[in-house]
Amino acid sequence: MNKVYANAMEAVKDIPSGSVLMLGGFGLCGIPENCIAALVERKIDNLTCISNNAGVDDFGIGLMLQQKQVKKMISSYVGENAEFERQLLSGELEVELIPQGTLATRCMAAGYGMPAVYLLAGVGTEVAENKEVRNFNGRDYLLEYAFDADYALVKAWKGDTKGNLIYRGTARNFNPLMAMAGKITIAEVEELVPAGELDPDEIHTPGIYVHRIFQGVNYEKRIEQRTIRKR
Repeated sequence: MNKVYANAMEAVKDIPSGSVLMLGGFGLCGIPENCIAALVERKIDNLTCISNNAGVDDFGIGLMLQQKQVKKMISSYVGENAEFERQLLSGELEVELIPQGTLATRCMAAGYGMPAVYLLAGVGTEVAENKEVRNFNGRDYLLEYAFDADYALVKAWKGDTKGNLIYRGTARNFNPLMAMAGKITIAEVEELVPAGELDPDEIHTPGIYVHRIFQGVNYEKRIEQRTIRKR
């Protein structure tokens, strides 16, 4: 099975409007920049995006929001995007805000083939509305369902032609969990090497989870919030 694609456009060219997408990253770190740019160029819409956050106004998922490509956002933090706020308040965008740990665990459950999990987060809050509550050993837990995503778009530092991935630093955030969870996982990497060149002990995502891989270009790696110490 040849998993290598020439570029982002080739890798995402069959993603249809109305798809449910997982997008890796934390803030602007480790986001699939090339895949997002290709989706913006393709102008598909009616998308449901599962991501820790919604990028900023002019970068990341924010670019898709500007083009009105996103129907629904499922996220844990969205505070850096003014266009997101405008669409939410105007009723143009459906939003599901969930605790960050719940987001991660629902990704993990999907990757492990578990239909649902019971979690402590959100018990006794608005998060628990209309959800099943069950008591285990004297504590209440919420029933949370695994995500059902058509595609997972992830970004890694290095990968090989079999789809094995290595992440670097903070980019090893939601990417490994989402890579396991998509029906089709598309990975973009900064460096693509022949199979066998990666140290097996350093691989974070085994290639069995990755269906398509390509070497990305022109990574901006923007810093979301820059804090400088006074001398």
